[in-house]
Amino acid sequence: MTVGITSTLQFIAGNSAQYMKPGPNGQSQQAAAAAAAAAASSTVPDTNNNEMEDDRTVSDKDIDSYLKHYNRWQQSAWGRTLSDLVKRYLGYEFEDEVKWNNVFMIGIFHVIAVWSFLHYVWQATPITYLWGFFVGGCAGFGVTGGVHRLWCHRSYKAKLPLRIILMCCYSIAGQNTIYDWVRDHRIHHKYSETNGDPHNANRGFLYAHVGWLMLRKHPECIKKGRLIDMSDIVSDPVVQFHHKNFVLMKLLFCFILPTFIPWYFFGETFLMSFFSQCFVRYVLSLNFTWLVNSAAHLYGNHPYDKRINPAENRAVSVVAMGEGWHNYHHVFPWDYKAAELGNYSVNVTTFWLDVFAKIGWAYDLKEPSKDLVRRTIEKYGDGTHITARIGHMEEVPAPADS
Repeated sequence: MTVGITSTLQFIAGNSAQYMKPGPNGQSQQAAAAAAAAAASSTVPDTNNNEMEDDRTVSDKDIDSYLKHYNRWQQSAWGRTLSDLVKRYLGYEFEDEVKWNNVFMIGIFHVIAVWSFLHYVWQATPITYLWGFFVGGCAGFGVTGGVHRLWCHRSYKAKLPLRIILMCCYSIAGQNTIYDWVRDHRIHHKYSETNGDPHNANRGFLYAHVGWLMLRKHPECIKKGRLIDMSDIVSDPVVQFHHKNFVLMKLLFCFILPTFIPWYFFGETFLMSFFSQCFVRYVLSLNFTWLVNSAAHLYGNHPYDKRINPAENRAVSVVAMGEGWHNYHHVFPWDYKAAELGNYSVNVTTFWLDVFAKIGWAYDLKEPSKDLVRRTIEKYGDGTHITARIGHMEEVPAPADS
């Protein structure tokens, strides 16, 4: 493990040095890239604080290229055959082309997870359950504190050791590459609940939860994806390392190590370790993340903006480590807490970010002003904010001096 960490640091350090090599005009490549990105985005302000701009357009050539690829995919013989069988025998015709590989893999993992829990995993030792809880928490922190609040929204800055920890934790979650996750999430915020949204909740709970992973993206979504500025992600050596070693990182951190440790160190049987970590823990972790896209967009109140679908959902916040305060998050996506109220018990991610801030690994933590939040509640909220029960926020008494 020490050798692996050392090689990781050497790779990242080498890539960081590479980005500082002088360019043709004496600038570093990093500085040149930053200047180019700034020039490209100088005409339109970044209203969502996600470095996403609207001033770029998709050329006809780009669209033609995409449609050609899309039509070629539609003509896949085995994919067309499966779709025809579903239409013939089940009477259902899909609006978008089905990614049958994803359907089979996601379906198999869920079936085995349910079978494993009912017939096997419930007999596991308490320490194996605690291990699964710990691994799931690390995976959740990698998603919420890492790929979401750091890399997607830049709601705070992180020093290299924390970025490496977040990369490893995100690898435990076993999801897409950091690049793909960030791109899709920035599109989601920019074009929420439209055909440009990868998991448009207006298409129903199942689609927003997992169906979007099983179907070909809507053409509008891919077009909008071309408008997203990803230069900050491409220039991050930690993200580059993850992208280059994506398969290895996923296998090692999501499946191999979580299975090996309870078997080798805790005396658990290999099969129990395998089924509990590779299926039950993994599938639960996936669904906890997906609930933010589905349940938190369909169920709950809207104290900050009643005009949008994302809602405050306490249950989702509990299982998703603080990501269920979604009405607030979509109004203030740059807040590192992703919530205004509540304590650490319903926002575990914020607790750990505050811990890392104490030791200086997380810094420049962003938050909206209390006055901005107050004015937003009064202008756009649905009246369910806690302050609505006792009058306007300026009427709330200040805390008594201790």
